[in-house]
Amino acid sequence: MASIRGQSHSKSDSLHWPAGFTITRFAGPELTPSPACLAVAATGEVFVGVDMIGSLGKDPGKGRIIKLIDSDNDGKLDKHTDFADVDDPRGILIMGDQVFVLHTVFSKETLKATGMILEVFEDKDHDGIADGPPKPLVEHLSNAHMLVERGTDHATNGIRMGIDGWIYIAVGDFGFHDATDRNGKKLTMLGGGIIRVRPNGKEMEVYTHGTRNIYDVAIDPYMNVFTRDNTNDGGGWNIRFSHHIQSGEYGYPLLFQHFTDEILPALVDLGGGSGTGSLFMDEPTWPEKYNHVPMTADWGRSELYINRVKPDGASFKQTEEPFIELPQITDLDVDGSGRLYLSAWDGAGYSGSASKGYVIRAIPNGWNYKAFPDVKALAVADLANMLKSESAVARLNASQELIIRPADESSKAAFAIASDASVALYARVAALFTYGQIARESGIANLVQLTEDNALREFALRALTDRKEGIAQVPIAPFLNGLKDPSPRVKAAAIIGLGRLGRLEAASELLKTQVPASFAAPAKNTEGPHATPNSAIILPHLAVRALVSMNAVDACVGAIGTTNSTLALWALRYMYDTKAVDGLIAAYPKIKDVKTKKQILVTLARLYKQEAPYDASWWWGTRPDSHGPIYKGITWGGSARIEKFLTLERSKAGAAGKQFYADLNERHQMGITAFGGEEKSVPTKEVKVDLSKILNKKGQIGNSSIEDVMLMLAKVKGDPKKGKALFTQQGCVACHSLTRGEKLKGPFMGQIGSIMNRQQIAESILKPSASISQGFATVMITAKGNKNYMGFITDESAQKIVMRNITGEVFTIKSSDVITRKELKTSMMPVGLANALSYDEFASLVTFLSQQKN
Repeated sequence: MASIRGQSHSKSDSLHWPAGFTITRFAGPELTPSPACLAVAATGEVFVGVDMIGSLGKDPGKGRIIKLIDSDNDGKLDKHTDFADVDDPRGILIMGDQVFVLHTVFSKETLKATGMILEVFEDKDHDGIADGPPKPLVEHLSNAHMLVERGTDHATNGIRMGIDGWIYIAVGDFGFHDATDRNGKKLTMLGGGIIRVRPNGKEMEVYTHGTRNIYDVAIDPYMNVFTRDNTNDGGGWNIRFSHHIQSGEYGYPLLFQHFTDEILPALVDLGGGSGTGSLFMDEPTWPEKYNHVPMTADWGRSELYINRVKPDGASFKQTEEPFIELPQITDLDVDGSGRLYLSAWDGAGYSGSASKGYVIRAIPNGWNYKAFPDVKALAVADLANMLKSESAVARLNASQELIIRPADESSKAAFAIASDASVALYARVAALFTYGQIARESGIANLVQLTEDNALREFALRALTDRKEGIAQVPIAPFLNGLKDPSPRVKAAAIIGLGRLGRLEAASELLKTQVPASFAAPAKNTEGPHATPNSAIILPHLAVRALVSMNAVDACVGAIGTTNSTLALWALRYMYDTKAVDGLIAAYPKIKDVKTKKQILVTLARLYKQEAPYDASWWWGTRPDSHGPIYKGITWGGSARIEKFLTLERSKAGAAGKQFYADLNERHQMGITAFGGEEKSVPTKEVKVDLSKILNKKGQIGNSSIEDVMLMLAKVKGDPKKGKALFTQQGCVACHSLTRGEKLKGPFMGQIGSIMNRQQIAESILKPSASISQGFATVMITAKGNKNYMGFITDESAQKIVMRNITGEVFTIKSSDVITRKELKTSMMPVGLANALSYDEFASLVTFLSQQKN
C-alpha cells in the first residue's frame, strides 16, 4: 500500500489516479477488514460496514459497523468505535444522529439467514456507539431461501437518499417476497431493480424493475438515478450503465435479449466487469473536470470510473473514463467538505478475510478543510440559505433538517427560494422538493403554480404526485398540459404523474403518445439493442407503464384499429383481464389492415401465459434462461379463450401461415404442441480430454509454492502464442470458450483479461476453488431412475437443466425429475492442471489469457 501515500504515477505503481489529487490510506485491515460498504456523515465521520461473511459465506457473527474519526482533520485516523454489530452490512446512510443500515438477519436459534432488513440506529449522546436496539423500517428485503442456500451475492445492496427525501434501495435479482414496511404494506418482486421508502419506513414502492445485481445508486440534483449493473447473456458478465426513469422496465433477464422493444435500454455496454458502489459527485471543492458527474465503482475491474452524461431527450448518452484504480473497490461516499472516501476489498475473497481490505481518502490538491455547520443549531433562515449551496451534501442535510422544523416558517422559506427565478436551478429544485415534503396536501396549490414556471415544470409535476398519500387532491390539468410541452423531460414527468394519479380519463390522452419506428421486435434468434440509447422509445414506454398501472383496458381496446393502435396493443400485452382478451378477439375480424391483425395475434400470444406468483422458494441462478418473455409461465382465466381463437385462425392458414403460429408458440413459450415451433436440442461434437494424463506430470509449477509463482510472474512475461497452444494442450478447451461464436461451456475466457489481471488469473488456475466463477460452482444432482450427475450448469429453464462435466460430456435433465440438488464448495476444475508446466510456459498461458478482452 505504500504507493497510495505518494504522488508518483509511474506504471510500476499498483494504483493510479489523475494528477491533481492526494490519496492516502485512512484505515487498514486491522480495523476495516473486508469492507463491503461505507457512508460518510456530512461532518466527516466515516462509517464502514465490515463483512467477513462476504458474498458467499453463511456463518453469522462476523459483521459490524465501525465508526472512524479524524478529529483534527489532518487526513489521519485518530480514533474509532465499534458502532454496532450487524451481519452482512450492504448499505449505510447517515443523516444527523441517524444511521440507516441495510443488512442480513440471522436466526439466533438456527444460525441461518432469515432475510434482509433496513433499520435505523441512533447515537444521540454522540459517543460513537449506537444508543440501543435499532428501529426496523423494512423487513424481508431479500429472498431468505437463497440467502441460506447461496449467501448474499445477488441480494439487496446499497442505499442512498435523494433530495426528494426518499431512500432508494438497490435490489439484486434474488428479488424479495412480502417485504413489509412500517405501515404493514407488503411488496413482492421477482428479479432486481430499485425500490424506495420514506425515512420513517413507510410508503414503500417499486421505482424501476429489470436489473441484474445493482449494488448502489447515484442520484443527481435533479433526481436522475444512475446504476452500474451487469448481465449474463451466456458469453460473459457485461457491464451496463443505465439511467433509471421512474416506472421503467429494464428487462433483465426475460426481455433484454429478445424483447428489447418492450424495455428501456441501458446507455452503454462496457464489457466485462462487476459494478459496486456509486455516487453523484456534486461538491464545490472538487475541480470542475471531476465534478457534477456520476462515479461508479467496478469490483471486477478494480477501478472507479467517471461516467460523463450529456442530455439526450428525456435521458442521456454517456462517455466513461477511468478515474482511481483500487483493488476490488466496493463503495465510496463524500462528506460536506469534499473529502471522498473509498473502500477496497483487496482480495478478501468471496467469504471475507480478516487480513484484507482498507479505506482510503481522496482530496483535490489545494483542498482546505471547512467545518460543516451543526444544522440543528441553525435558524430556519440559515438552513434555507444552505439550500442554495453548491454542495449536494449541504443541500440534502439542510433539507432534512427543515422538514422537522415548524412547518409554517420552514415551508414559507423553502417556497420563497423555489419561486425565485434568480436562484440557480439546483437550489430551486432542492427548495421545491423540500417544500413539497413539508407542506404535503396544503402545498398542492403552490406546486400547481410552480408548474407554470418553464424551468421548474418538470420538478413541480413530479413533486405533486411523489407521495401517494393525499394524491386524490392533486388536479389532473397540469399533467394533461404537460403532455403538450415541448420538453421531453416535462412530458416524461407528466406521463409518470398521470400513471400515479391513476385516473382513467387520462387514458385517451396517454394513448396519443407517438411510437417511433425503433419499436420493433428483434428478428428470430437475434439479440436486440439492449444497451443502445433510444430516447425516442422513452415516452411511449412510460405511457404504456401508466396505462397498465391504471388498468385502462377499455380505452386500449377501443383504440385498436385507430391511429393509436400500436401503443394500445403494446399496453394490452400486460393486461391479464378477460375484458382485454374478449376485446382483442372481437376487434380482429373488424380490422382490415394485415399488420394490425398480426399485432392482435401477437398480443393474444403474449397474454396466453402469465408469470407464476413468486414465492421466493427458488431463484433462476447466475445464468438464467433469458428466452423470455416469462420464466415460469402459467395459464389463467383467459388462456382457454385465447387458445381456442388462435387454433381456429391457424386452421384457416396455409403452410406459410402455420409457420407464423409456430413462431408465436416458440417466441412466447406458449407450450401449445399442436402449433409446433418448440425448441429442439441439436447434438454437437464436444471436446473430450483425458485429464489424468495431464495431472500426473510434474514440472516447475508443480514443485513451487504459489508465492514463488507470483514472484516469477512479475519477472517472466511469456509468449502469448505459446500460451494459445497450451490452452488446448492443457485441456482448457474442454470447459472454456474464447469467442462468442463458440458453444457456451464453462466460464467464458474471451473477456477474462478485462476482468482479472495476470496475478488474479494465475491464482484462479492454481487455486480453482478459492474463487469459483459465478455460475460455475460444481453441482451434484440426483434424479429419478437412480441417476446421479456432477458438473456445472450451462443452461437452465423452468423445464430443464443442462449440465456439463469435467470431461466435456453434456447431460439434459428434466426439472421435474430432480430429486436433490447440492452446490459443492470445491471447483470442478482440479488442482494441479498446470503442475507440469515450466515457469515460461505458465507465464505464456497467463499472458495469453490476460490479452483476451473481447
